[in-house]
Amino acid sequence: MEIKSFTVNPLQVNCYALCQDGECALIDCGALEEQEWAPIKAWIDAHGGRLKYVLQTHMHFDHIFGLQFAFRDYGARARCHAADTYNYTHAQQHIEQMFGMSLPLSLPALGEALADGDIIELGSQTIEVMHTPGHTPGGICFYAEKEGVLFSGDTLFQGSVGRADLPGGNMHTELQSIRQRILVLPDATQVLPGHGPKTNVAEEKRHNMYL
Repeated sequence: MEIKSFTVNPLQVNCYALCQDGECALIDCGALEEQEWAPIKAWIDAHGGRLKYVLQTHMHFDHIFGLQFAFRDYGARARCHAADTYNYTHAQQHIEQMFGMSLPLSLPALGEALADGDIIELGSQTIEVMHTPGHTPGGICFYAEKEGVLFSGDTLFQGSVGRADLPGGNMHTELQSIRQRILVLPDATQVLPGHGPKTNVAEEKRHNMYL
């Protein structure tokens, strides 16, 4: 599976583009402006132009800016856990509360909700949905077992974990999610987070001060 990372918007979100057998997916499309969206679209088009999925680890506003572009250009609707739809529908309010400014968003309707244990088929690859609440109530990770890769969103970072002081966050729940769902994966599993550099399970077991 080909994986390409794009770092987008002022909050430096990692947007991941995946391709397998001519089918593409995006994870956490936070592209704020057309110039950020353009290289993502070019990558998809260079790999056959079939965007099958837009997948969201969670629905904080910095991870959803590009959903309007994905729907406009490919007709693809984002899929997330049902428990995170509140963050999606209230994204504009959250921006105003945090930054005291208005940033109009044109957000398309969501696609079918994801649930723990769902299997997403991307060409010959399968990706498992893992519900890992704590950073948000509907936080999820995407695990591609054959590739040995976990897309952790804002649940787990290199040497850190996602903040839990935003509405709906719970640090106890988040740490429980990490220990019970992520740290039990093979040590060599690559962890591709929503912000910052990649890591792996063994590294976080040894050096993450929160764990």
